[in-house]
Amino acid sequence: MSGKIERRMGWPSGLPDLLGWAEEGAPWLHQVPGLHSIRIEESLTDGTYALRAELPGIDPAKDLELTVAEGILTLRAERSSESEEKNRTEFHYGTFMRSVRLPAGARGEEATAAYKDGVLTVTVPVPGAETATRTIPVQHD
Repeated sequence: MSGKIERRMGWPSGLPDLLGWAEEGAPWLHQVPGLHSIRIEESLTDGTYALRAELPGIDPAKDLELTVAEGILTLRAERSSESEEKNRTEFHYGTFMRSVRLPAGARGEEATAAYKDGVLTVTVPVPGAETATRTIPVQHD
C-alpha cells in the first residue's frame, strides 16, 4: 500500500462512486442550507496521518477552525466575498465543514496544521501505526 487510502479493486462498478459520495458528502445526506463539504485527501505513512483539504480563498487566521475531540478531527471554514460591477453588487459566501475519524492511536493533541496556496495540511502523529498491521496466514486442506 502506498500510504494513500485507496478504494478496493473488484467492487461493483457503482460502488466506488457511492464511496466517493460518502467521502465528499452526498448532497442528499447533508441538506443543511449554506453548509458545504470540503474535498480532502488522507494518507498514513511513517507513523504520521496527513490530511490535505482544498480551501482556496480563505484567511486561515480568521476563517478557519480546527478541532479534535474523541478521535474526530473537524474542519470548519467560512468564505465570503463581494464583487462589484456597474450598477450591480454580488455577495458569495458559505460555510464548509468536514469531520473525519483519526486512525486508532492517533495523538490528536499533537496535531499541527499549515495553510499554503489554498491547501490546508493537518498532520497527526500515530505511533506504532505501521506495526499494528500483521499478515494472517490462511490454512487450507
